[in-house]
Amino acid sequence: MIEGSAFVAAPLGGMTLAQLGADVIRFDDIGGGLDYQRWPLAPGGQSLFWAGMNKGKRSVSVNLRSEAGRELVTGLVAKAGNLITNFPARGWLSYERMREHRPDLVMVALTGNRDGTSEVDYTVNPATGFPLASGPRNLAEPANSLMPTWDVAMGGLTATGLLAADRHRSRTGEGQLIGLALSDVAFAMVGHLGRVAEAQLGGRDQDKDGNYLYGAFGHDFATADGRRVMVVALTSRQWNALREVTGQQKAFDQIAKATGLDLDTESGRYEGRDLIAAILRPWFGARTLAELRELFDGTGVSWGPYQTFTQLVADDPRCSEASPMWETVEHPGVGSYLMPGTPLEFSGLPRQPVRRAPLLGEHTEEVLSEVLGLTTAEIGRLEQEGTVAVSVPPDR
Repeated sequence: MIEGSAFVAAPLGGMTLAQLGADVIRFDDIGGGLDYQRWPLAPGGQSLFWAGMNKGKRSVSVNLRSEAGRELVTGLVAKAGNLITNFPARGWLSYERMREHRPDLVMVALTGNRDGTSEVDYTVNPATGFPLASGPRNLAEPANSLMPTWDVAMGGLTATGLLAADRHRSRTGEGQLIGLALSDVAFAMVGHLGRVAEAQLGGRDQDKDGNYLYGAFGHDFATADGRRVMVVALTSRQWNALREVTGQQKAFDQIAKATGLDLDTESGRYEGRDLIAAILRPWFGARTLAELRELFDGTGVSWGPYQTFTQLVADDPRCSEASPMWETVEHPGVGSYLMPGTPLEFSGLPRQPVRRAPLLGEHTEEVLSEVLGLTTAEIGRLEQEGTVAVSVPPDR
């Protein structure tokens, strides 16, 4: 499979497939594309973002402004038969032009909006309604998320769309173009979560409510040692476990009697959220995080600590080699650090080892020789002409 991409969604789609065993060849302009130096950076200046989004792929570095470079990419696409890109799919990179060389081509073309206009996660998200419903109750400004949620969802759909079209081709011999717009991904999810229906049928918007869970009980609490935890009682089992472990059954009964709320229902717990939180706040404030871990272990209480990225790496076994998803892998010029593989586990297949991202142009010579059948002399001539770059120093 061939990938021409930048930023999150398209590289994530390709990496998802690479970590499942696909041979994913990423092409970049000589010198690197738009995201080649994107933060966060390693101490030596290399992009840890780029290294994170391209694990398991092979890299070809081509002069995309030259006709010869574009012909090489077209040849690779024709051989592979599958293409993912969020570059403008027009001109030489259009589906119509590409399928002239591979009639059964499967191509996933990612855009910002369905009409082809530009959007990124940080411009689409404000339009979804979530930032205006997020944040403390007294906050007038919207609260944006640092997490590119819709890009992440789009990356998963990119891989799903390509696999579905590839399966269709295996049955019928027909290729196709799959269009996927970031705003469609985001707004579809708003609809799936019931927010569009709520706005249409109820005619109201959700008010800002701090860290309360919408529609049931969930809130954050400070601990005795200055940490914070999030506690959720969404289901009856979670609510019963929370009542039992905290020993606040009598206080909750008094809330129900005084207000008429049925705290055994999600809506009742939501309506009584401020009173429930007021009862629980001193209980949590009198205990350390370590004590809470011990008290909650095996009880069915749904909770989790707030932690920084550093605390996640230092303290959470789910982000360590205690989990089979993680391996310590060396990246040339950067060093050794934890890298995740696929979160998917298959009962009938062994887990693929985690493979680092390639250096820019690391596989140019290998791919041109193996896939296009070019000789060493031909590749050397292309390098001299500035059409390709065949190597990158490890310390770049």
